[in-house]
Amino acid sequence: MAKRIQRTAPRPAGAAVAVAQAPAGAQAAPAAPGKRRGGRVSRGVVTDFTIQLATLTEAGIPVVKALAILEGQTRPGPFKHVLQELAEDVAAGTPLSESMSKHEKCFDRFYWNMVRAGEAGGVLDRVLYRLAQFLERAAMIQARIKSATIYPAVVATVAVAVVSAVIIWVIPKFREIFTSFNIELPGMTQFLLDTSGLVVRFWYVFFGLPVIAFIVHRVLMKRSQPYRYRIHKLQLTMPLLGPLVRKALIATFARTFGTLIQAGVPHLDALGIVRDATSNEVLLEGVESIRKTVREGEGISRPMGETGLFDDLVTNMVDVGEATGELDKMLIKVADSYEVALERRIDGLFKLLEPAMLILVAGFVGFIVISLFLPLMTIMSQVGNI
Repeated sequence: MAKRIQRTAPRPAGAAVAVAQAPAGAQAAPAAPGKRRGGRVSRGVVTDFTIQLATLTEAGIPVVKALAILEGQTRPGPFKHVLQELAEDVAAGTPLSESMSKHEKCFDRFYWNMVRAGEAGGVLDRVLYRLAQFLERAAMIQARIKSATIYPAVVATVAVAVVSAVIIWVIPKFREIFTSFNIELPGMTQFLLDTSGLVVRFWYVFFGLPVIAFIVHRVLMKRSQPYRYRIHKLQLTMPLLGPLVRKALIATFARTFGTLIQAGVPHLDALGIVRDATSNEVLLEGVESIRKTVREGEGISRPMGETGLFDDLVTNMVDVGEATGELDKMLIKVADSYEVALERRIDGLFKLLEPAMLILVAGFVGFIVISLFLPLMTIMSQVGNI
């Protein structure tokens, strides 16, 4: 059994004063079939709700009244309907975690298991603050990655659009000019004209194949576990992307596992929740392997090392955490360290990617200009000799 942290967790920025304890010993059951109600709700909305619920419960307001207050100030929409049902269930005597498990589009298994642990230990407000911190940290990392990819994505989109327009509409005009003068074309010019001809003739293949490939990829990622595993394995072995993916997986595993242990969830149950919460097949396989070994009575650090996913630094810190009874602290330290390293690697990678993309685009444009300019020089010399 993991050691329960008794101190009050630090509050996320922007949290005011806060909320009442839920009934101790409440147990949540898996969501019943057919009870997944409500539409998709953004993680930001769920994070704000978590902070506000923690604030109200810490202030001594009963959970059912806190839910009614939050429902009253929520705009009409899917989440307002979810809050109404939560308030009705809790008023009828259903534990909050069990009611949340019916709305997995809003509250995943990790979320309502954390709430269940808070209810069981009588520290729901502390657990909600930890949940809010976890969600805010995850949102911050995702936002950092998205902001870093915006510029390269815009440059790539504009470059593809411009080059496609030149190949489809501009180069055929030059073909007519070169043909009318009946001159011998350099090899690079002929290659450019041939490429333009193929694109114009079979445009549906060049533009349709990427779309079809993307759709097939998305379908296979949803429906084929072996395909997902191969793609995830490939991501880990790619030269530049691989180290980033590995750091992200380690950080996610460490923060999720550490947060669950801080909330008082037993190690074996926490590993099961981490396994079910991950979308990466390689990590899922590794966590299941760790869980099977832990079920047999062994520690966590050795099977973590055997998966090949975790660095020696991580396994050594976990080993120290197990020996000192502070595994949760060590896991959170690992998560903090790897998230900082991940942010630095992302910043460094995209700082290099931006000039690299500009050079690549300039190279394409230069190739097109030179290929078209060389025959024009020949034509001008012929015209000058007339």
